[in-house]
Amino acid sequence: MRLSKTLIAAIKLDNRKDYLIAHEAGLHPSTLSRMLNGGEKIKPRDERVLRLSRVLGICEDSLFEGEHAEQTSY
Repeated sequence: MRLSKTLIAAIKLDNRKDYLIAHEAGLHPSTLSRMLNGGEKIKPRDERVLRLSRVLGICEDSLFEGEHAEQTSY
């Protein structure tokens, strides 16, 4: 599973630097980088991604792409 294009775009378009977004979401900047580049395993309802959505103000229904992405809308 990978992050949605919506979430990736929101991170790239945000006025804050990536490391500040990571810090606000409780992530190490290198973890955020790996998540953005597909080098970090992401599971449905991954708490790290949910925290990112809260920091960025994005609806949880549009966070994931890939296999079983529909499981994210509970």
